[in-house]
Amino acid sequence: MSENISTETEKAQILADWAVALTDELGLAGLTVDVDAVLALAGVTARAVVRPAAPLTTFIVGYAAGLASASGVEPDRAVREAIAAAAALAERR
Repeated sequence: MSENISTETEKAQILADWAVALTDELGLAGLTVDVDAVLALAGVTARAVVRPAAPLTTFIVGYAAGLASASGVEPDRAVREAIAAAAALAERR
């Protein structure tokens, strides 16, 4: 069992490192990414809609959050609200 925990811990660290590297590369240094929330949304969407909807949903949520942030909404709030709206829609399906 501890082997799985180690593996999950390693995966979590790889994803956290990737999020930092990707946000830096895209000029978004300092952006906090709630990896667990994004993955949870992808999981809900994959089950409620179809599996390929997961990356499509996360892309659209990111785009919507970016637009909201550009219009003055605090970035973390914009992300939380976009994730919540997408998750609610998927769960209604």
